[in-house]
Amino acid sequence: MDALSGFLSTLDGILGSSPWFPFVLLGVGLLFTVYLGLPQVRFFRHAWRVLLGRETRSDAPGDTSHLQALSTALSGTVGTGNIGGVALALHLGGPAALFWMWMTAFLGMATKFVEVTISHKYRITDDKGQIAGGPMYYMERGLGARLSARWKWAAKGMAVLFAVATVFSTLGSGNMPQSNNMASGLETSFGIPPWVSGGALAILLGLVIIGGIRRIATVATAIVPTMGVIYALGATAVIVTNADAIIPSFAAVFSNAFSGSAAAGGFLGASFAYAFTKGVNRGLFSNEAGQGSAPIAHASAKTDEPVSEGMVSLLEPFLDTLVICTLTGLVILASGVWQEKFDTEFASFDTQFVAGAWSDQDAEHVDALYRHLGGGEGSAVTPASGSFAVVDGRLAEAGVVTVLHNRSVAEDVRFHQDGVPYTGEIRLVDGELATDVAVQGRSLLHSVPLTAEAFKRSFIGDYGQYAVTVGLMLFAFSTAIAWSYYGDRSMTYLFGTASVLPYRVFYVLAFFLATIMDTSLVWLISAVTLVLMALPNLVGIVLFAPEIRREVAAYRERRGL
Repeated sequence: MDALSGFLSTLDGILGSSPWFPFVLLGVGLLFTVYLGLPQVRFFRHAWRVLLGRETRSDAPGDTSHLQALSTALSGTVGTGNIGGVALALHLGGPAALFWMWMTAFLGMATKFVEVTISHKYRITDDKGQIAGGPMYYMERGLGARLSARWKWAAKGMAVLFAVATVFSTLGSGNMPQSNNMASGLETSFGIPPWVSGGALAILLGLVIIGGIRRIATVATAIVPTMGVIYALGATAVIVTNADAIIPSFAAVFSNAFSGSAAAGGFLGASFAYAFTKGVNRGLFSNEAGQGSAPIAHASAKTDEPVSEGMVSLLEPFLDTLVICTLTGLVILASGVWQEKFDTEFASFDTQFVAGAWSDQDAEHVDALYRHLGGGEGSAVTPASGSFAVVDGRLAEAGVVTVLHNRSVAEDVRFHQDGVPYTGEIRLVDGELATDVAVQGRSLLHSVPLTAEAFKRSFIGDYGQYAVTVGLMLFAFSTAIAWSYYGDRSMTYLFGTASVLPYRVFYVLAFFLATIMDTSLVWLISAVTLVLMALPNLVGIVLFAPEIRREVAAYRERRGL
């Protein structure tokens, strides 16, 4: 696992967490925002009319209505990214990260509009009579038609690369983080073992996805509004209770946007570059604008006007990030839990032992720890190595080692083995624990556990966490069923319709296995796979920019917009 996480961290550093990727993602959104004249603003009202069926013939070709297509796509985007992803972004980058999630969403509305429009135009009907669409089809059928025979392989290669990346992304983005966070939430709130909840949910998932897009769309249309209402009610309770902290929270988001987030409480601070990168990365994971996944769902919509479906799709980032993620962000910031420490079991992936005594109450120590954790060079903090005595679960000698967990200085650290306080020696090698003991203590939280703690800070008390648990189950489950459809359309493109059933079986199995995997590793897998999917799609839609503008101009003329 350590070798795998190290490899994935290296890939993530080259791809999603690199300095260049956020600029590419936002740059494409900015390009189409300017090139198409602010479509996210100009067409916002019209998009709602199309969604409600006022602009489309009921007998138009397709498998689903506009509402069903949007619900399916929203069920794919409104998932653990809205609950755990926002919490992870704030944990890593502080309040500033939320600002960059907003920017990703606003510019992403234009990106989503473009990728859905062009993908819908080049959709096909497979040998079973079902609609198949997505970036792989516009790449091969659209771009390929423009190239000479000598260069058609390039278009085909882009299409295959996207489809392969999509299959892997269904596991890393739509499947594994969802089941992992569902199991974590159920265990935290109700004490249900992950393997029990994972097994039951995997069976339910299989029953839904075996029915294909029509059953998926029906379930998604029922789940999406329900989960939105439940989650919004829980969030509103926290916001009302902490109303005096709302304005300061907004102020922190905007004031830190271009300077980074300062240290506060147990939070050790984040540079502008770090907050920017994490905010954009989590924004993409949340609304998927530019990733190319949503066009696969929207391709099924009943319309002979590709631009009209593009109109509907620009509502996704608005609803997903500017509404739901903002609710999550305000709950976490206003409640103050993002800078508080809670008792938790330490995951080895997020734990490091450093030599000496370090405190987050000393400004010089905070600066050194911040630099050590990636905030800059020149830190005096060094990883600890050697053997250290532990008596009745605690280090025998104070001040020789400091434990860092979840980017914070851990407190009240205890060691235990098989549930019993450990007595003996622990061996540390370059900051990592080499002895088979479990570690527990107080540290910052991230992902779903952080959001669950935030939802407790209202007049309904501990019952607030159940809004997170129920919302998480509905969000995550709907995401998993939507992404199974993205995967089976990609498998259809790569290997034909006969490959769909084996893929679905494997998808359900992976859904179960992810419930017992480490959360941080699952998030790392998703961070890598979504970028591998986004890059060929971003290149592809830029190449289609002139055609998109012609399609939009013609649509506006026909509709009198």
